[in-house]
Amino acid sequence: MRFTQPKLPYTPDALAPVISQETIDYHYGKHEAAYIAKLNELIEGTPYAEMPLEEIIRLSEGALFNNASQAWNHIFYFFQFSPAGRREPEGELRKKIDEVFGSFDELKGKVREAGASLFGSGWVWLSTDEEGKLFLTQGANADNPLRHGLKPILTVDVWEHAYYLDYQNRRPAYIDAVWDIMDWEIIESRYAE
Repeated sequence: MRFTQPKLPYTPDALAPVISQETIDYHYGKHEAAYIAKLNELIEGTPYAEMPLEEIIRLSEGALFNNASQAWNHIFYFFQFSPAGRREPEGELRKKIDEVFGSFDELKGKVREAGASLFGSGWVWLSTDEEGKLFLTQGANADNPLRHGLKPILTVDVWEHAYYLDYQNRRPAYIDAVWDIMDWEIIESRYAE
């Protein structure tokens, strides 16, 4: 297999109660594993087999795009969390957030609104362009800012399998809770790259 599922940098129970071990087991253990397995199956014997995952996302369509993007999106999502990270942005990124959104609390409110109002399944993304400008976007299904010339730095997964076991149909409560496990050192390092 060309692409492999990375091991999480924390134990499956480390994010509880925000994200339970049961959700980790299903969401990362089963859903993410299935996206990676299907991606490897779809690229076998094609020019995509030699491409980086980000390039596959930018160039592919249909089932290949869906599985490639979902494989990438979930790794990006789960690797922004930690059980004991810094919970607020600092430095240059904090200045940009305050400038664009008014304050960190206002950014959280806009993320909540974007996630709660997204019909069906998808993602909320905080991304940057090449000049460092911040953008908050919704993406239906497997959509990814890489397809639109942006570099993601933070995401909230609003597919039901991300929150249903722990929050049932209370998507806004889940969105509010994930801030308690976001590690802003990781997000700031993505912004600085």
